Amino acid sequence: MLESLKPRGGKRWPRGQKFVLSSSGIAAELAYREAVQAARAQGRAPLTAAQQAWAVPFRLEPSDGVVLGELRSGRKSIAEIARDLEDCGTSIAEVKSAMDRLSDVGLIEPAPAAVATA
Repeated sequence: MLESLKPRGGKRWPRGQKFVLSSSGIAAELAYREAVQAARAQGRAPLTAAQQAWAVPFRLEPSDGVVLGELRSGRKSIAEIARDLEDCGTSIAEVKSAMDRLSDVGLIEPAPAAVATA
């Protein structure tokens, strides 16, 4: 019951913080997508190898590419990405960890706050 009160590791982002791909993130996301598309028709083992080969130079987890790809369409929060990946069995904690790693290597960045117009 008190599990939710335990401090969690990782960065603390403002509630509802949205993220975007950085310029290097755009290139990394494209490289991930191309690697996965090339390997997909060859079966599971080549697909896993392609994901691993993409992740190693960035010091990321292979599954971080999926999270990175969710930002291709624009600004999203951690909660939005977690909802989008829920059917894949990806938890919000896994998304948060991936976002922290992607931020640490400069592939994503916090989006500036939207300016309200009257």
